[in-house]
Amino acid sequence: MRGLITGFGKSTAFAAIGRALVPADRVLLRVTGGRVGIGAAVGLRTLLLTTVGRTSGEPRQVPLLYVERGGGFVVIGSNWGGEKHPAWSANLLAHPDATVERGGRTTAVRGRLLEGTERQEMWDAVAAYWPAYDRYAVRAAHREIRVFLLEPQ
Repeated sequence: MRGLITGFGKSTAFAAIGRALVPADRVLLRVTGGRVGIGAAVGLRTLLLTTVGRTSGEPRQVPLLYVERGGGFVVIGSNWGGEKHPAWSANLLAHPDATVERGGRTTAVRGRLLEGTERQEMWDAVAAYWPAYDRYAVRAAHREIRVFLLEPQ
């Protein structure tokens, strides 16, 4: 199933469907403490990131694919290859302290924007897991997609 989803994940149709499913995924992950989500149903690792809104100061939640590295979580601000950076990435830049819910556990994390060689290494790791990120980068060619390491506190 994951192989089929991985191939479909590169399409603009998948991006549209994915955007539409984010609210339902967020609810599922919140209610189950990060145990069950739409991504997990098709074999994808998903976490629920809670940031602080940069202007509102209110908690904001978003489900994200991730890869574990060095005890932390690497996440990509692709916005499905859209024109703008996703709001959660701007929130994380403004307020790096956040939480991650996955597998029934909540972990306090600090987000760090990756740059240079470290960014490329982590991009390659996540794109190996979800190859659609390379397609998203082509669609978002006018901006460099943000890559974050969420480090447990």
